Amino acid sequence: MLNPFPELLYLTPLAPFLLRVLLGITFMYFGYERLAKSKTEKSLAAVKILVGILFVIGLYTQVASLLALLILGFRLVQKIRHKAFLSAGVNYYLILFVIALSLLFTGAGTWAFDLPL
Repeated sequence: MLNPFPELLYLTPLAPFLLRVLLGITFMYFGYERLAKSKTEKSLAAVKILVGILFVIGLYTQVASLLALLILGFRLVQKIRHKAFLSAGVNYYLILFVIALSLLFTGAGTWAFDLPL
């Protein structure tokens, strides 16, 4: 099947950039929220903020993706144990998990410090 908008194909490297920045902002918010709520879990909050910063600037994106997959996978299992699968809270973490997985496979995209090998 032909692409209905072939003139937009030059923007394909922009897709990982948009996903990376969105995931980075989300992780920084997760870390800030955890830091504000619980003073005892500062190390997990610091890891979430660090992962978010790495995503936003595009540095060590695949390593940050692995850390994000671990954090989101653990949170996803917790949510599934307490709620039915594909409920509102689980869907959110599932989408973030898939975004992190796609960044692991595709890399940082444009405007990043990571260089493809």
